[in-house]
Amino acid sequence: MKFFKLSPRGARRGLTALAIVLALTGLGFASYPFVTDMWSARIQSGLQGEFTQAGAAQRYRLGEVKTGDPLTRLEIPVLGVDTLVVEGTTLAALRAGAGHYPETPLPGEKGNVAIAGHRTTYGKPFNRIDELEPGNKVVLTTPVGRHVYQVIARPAVVDPYDWSPIEEFPNGGSFLTLTSCHPEGSAAYRIVVRAKLIQSSEDVAQRGEST
Repeated sequence: MKFFKLSPRGARRGLTALAIVLALTGLGFASYPFVTDMWSARIQSGLQGEFTQAGAAQRYRLGEVKTGDPLTRLEIPVLGVDTLVVEGTTLAALRAGAGHYPETPLPGEKGNVAIAGHRTTYGKPFNRIDELEPGNKVVLTTPVGRHVYQVIARPAVVDPYDWSPIEEFPNGGSFLTLTSCHPEGSAAYRIVVRAKLIQSSEDVAQRGEST
């Protein structure tokens, strides 16, 4: 077997090429969250226009909101979160930042409304949901109503394949569940936040209460 021996110049060129490849790879990893945030911001800008269109309320009432379309505005005042949630939790839909599990009820309805969101990319709207405490408010505003939920328990961590958090509560009622990957930057587990509906648009307007 014949071995090839690199000249000093060839070795230096090889090391230089390797260093460039490693640097570009590192740069790619470092810039990925920034790039996805920009992408999400662009999507959110387009969703804002769709959400405020005259026909948005009619599509919502008729159940014609399609995967990737804006479904509700989600606000978490204590965390400074204000984002539009799209219908669906496909990879494409979640590039908007957060998506509604289509098999769960709509905001304000009886049952368990469930929403998934990113923690480290695509606008990272759920980056700090591990900080939520019982009593904190989460507001969902749809084209036809506004619904205020109150966190009822500290965030829980579950297996990523445990789908029980998005199932309906056995005792009935109107609830909201927020889910995301855990810990940050990993999909090893899922973090879950539970909240209960305490106000809908009618009594908010009547009482003049704020969140």
